[in-house]
Amino acid sequence: MTQAWRRVGDRFSLYLPVLLMGLLALGTWWLVRNAPQPLPSATSKAAVHEPDYFMKDFSIQNYDATGRLRSRIEGTVARHYPDTDTLEIDNARMFSVSPEGRITRGSALRALSNGDGSEVQLFGDAVITRAPFTAPGRQPQPQLQFEGEFLHVWVNEERVRSNKPVVLTRDKDRFTADSMQYDNLDMVLKLQGRVHGTIQPGRPAAGSR
Repeated sequence: MTQAWRRVGDRFSLYLPVLLMGLLALGTWWLVRNAPQPLPSATSKAAVHEPDYFMKDFSIQNYDATGRLRSRIEGTVARHYPDTDTLEIDNARMFSVSPEGRITRGSALRALSNGDGSEVQLFGDAVITRAPFTAPGRQPQPQLQFEGEFLHVWVNEERVRSNKPVVLTRDKDRFTADSMQYDNLDMVLKLQGRVHGTIQPGRPAAGSR
């Protein structure tokens, strides 16, 4: 009887390491499954559309590689939103110079500008005026002015758009429309919706009757 128990003990001792390894693996699995989940990082929270700094009575200027002024935007108060990298400006005034030297000015009760001032949206009493200009080898371009409650300007691309009613004045000619697309580089103007225009007769040539 004693020898029989001794044989059972010997066999049990052979399988004991395997049983211990199995118990250890089972315990490790249980600990991993029941371990508390890590708290979400503060940086993973959704960005909030809130200003991170303010400016008062400011002026932001942009220059080209040669140091020539390209654009300037001013206002009484500006709020910077880091989630969109935009500036919201009260009583905004803008100024830009094309590579050829033509000057454009704009103003509005409120403006929304991207980081470098190349794209600006004007809200409330928005006005954009392109000064008269004559480029070498081209016909003189008269003053061009846009007015409306909303104007969207791409400064570098010399484009102006609006999905709201606008008034366009070219020298002494005047047009109104429900929406507009203007591209100076392609020399294309699209007036859409209810379009009305008043065109003044041109001046007679010198010596004509």
